[in-house]
Amino acid sequence: MSKEILNFTRYSLKITQNMDIEALNKRFENASVTEVLTHFLSEYKGEIGLSSSLSYEDQVLTHLICQIDKTAKIFTLDTGRFFPETYTLIDKTNLRYGIKLQVYFPDYQNVQKMVNEHGINLFYDSIENRHLCCQIRKIEPLKRALHGLKVWITGLRRSQSVTRKDMQLVEYDADDNIIKLNPLINWSEEDVIRFVKANNVPYNKLHDKGFPSIGCQPCTRAVEPGEDIRSGRWWWENPEHRECGLHRR
Repeated sequence: MSKEILNFTRYSLKITQNMDIEALNKRFENASVTEVLTHFLSEYKGEIGLSSSLSYEDQVLTHLICQIDKTAKIFTLDTGRFFPETYTLIDKTNLRYGIKLQVYFPDYQNVQKMVNEHGINLFYDSIENRHLCCQIRKIEPLKRALHGLKVWITGLRRSQSVTRKDMQLVEYDADDNIIKLNPLINWSEEDVIRFVKANNVPYNKLHDKGFPSIGCQPCTRAVEPGEDIRSGRWWWENPEHRECGLHRR
């Protein structure tokens, strides 16, 4: 196939995908989270999965998904730098819902090479080093986790940060050729916490200690009341850089 034909084919596919995404957003703009999840879990059974960071949002989605289809894939990316409280929550979640969260780890050889060349806490030295660490510990394992799936469910919300304010309920991720579903996109932080408490959803106890957003231990700190909920993540960087790359590729 010539380069011109290949480029035209890719362009045509992109146009079709964008039209499909637009139609899906229109169809579900007034639907409840349960209605959205029920449709996609049925339509893409066996080809859909939730990537969970064990956040408030992802715990809400885990709770709802398990009410609809407990066989659906729910996975987490263990970077090797989690808080102990996060590992405890994995066990609590499995016990509460009678499931087994699938855990994906980074390639040990890549981690070993990175640490030996750049140091154990290389992410503090530069944005480039921090992106390298996220690439190895998160993005590469994510690609393995998404393999064979057509829909990727996330707990993203527009109000979480300036980097997420323009996101939609349904998006197309060109890097992984996958539909990205953000069922909680319109929820507020108060909506999420209210749901967790009302339904006794297990959550990370660090949330009670001033950690609204929790990632790797060296890259997460508590914030003061009233501060932006993402201000405790990669706090030494400017706000527009504070993404690991999973959702800004």
